Amino acid sequence: MTQHWNIFASSKPWHRQIFDEGQYFPDKKIEWVNNPESLVRTLQGRGLPNYIFFFHWNWLVPEEVWSNVTSVCFHMTDVPYGRGGSPLQNLIVRGFKETQLTALKMVEELDAGPYFLKETLSLVGSAKEIYERAAVLSLDMAKVIMDSHPEPKPQTGPATIFKRRAPAESELPHFDDLSKLYDFIRMLDAPTYPRAFLKTNGLKFVFSDARWQNNSIKAEVLINIDQGDE
Repeated sequence: MTQHWNIFASSKPWHRQIFDEGQYFPDKKIEWVNNPESLVRTLQGRGLPNYIFFFHWNWLVPEEVWSNVTSVCFHMTDVPYGRGGSPLQNLIVRGFKETQLTALKMVEELDAGPYFLKETLSLVGSAKEIYERAAVLSLDMAKVIMDSHPEPKPQTGPATIFKRRAPAESELPHFDDLSKLYDFIRMLDAPTYPRAFLKTNGLKFVFSDARWQNNSIKAEVLINIDQGDE
């Protein structure tokens, strides 16, 4: 029998922080999990929840989970465009200024399930600022889904697949346009992400907090001895 409770799952700390600061859903029973082990423990021995919301998850969700509980993930593109990895970075390098945050029903194929909701999301600012903005929006969308139980709609149109970026791709390429350099630094500027870097003369320069100043870019730079880790 389905119980009146829900699971919120995220491997990123800002989702729980924003949830706690905003005092979301005082009338809802929410259990938070942040890794596969805590998800399994939470599901054992207490019946099935109404929904599991995966706000940001670094692991493959087992079929026995999404096939038995309506599992909702949040993807930062207007699917079927942009299915796949690193959606924020792939959008910014393609020049997008805004996107759709999509609440998807999870199925076997990655990001291919029907969608419950789509909401406009600005891509202005650092990756950290965008992820925090998306966290607030995804919590609002989760509330709508829990309250109204909408039927998901099938995706339509041809699919475009994004490739997940590797850490080595954070090395600065050649730019002939400062605005593209600014976008490259900001799109990687979030905790737990491989920030933009440059290697030269045995040193590694890591860039963050980029901002415009008199038609130039001012940024924080962390300098280390190059350990050959990329």
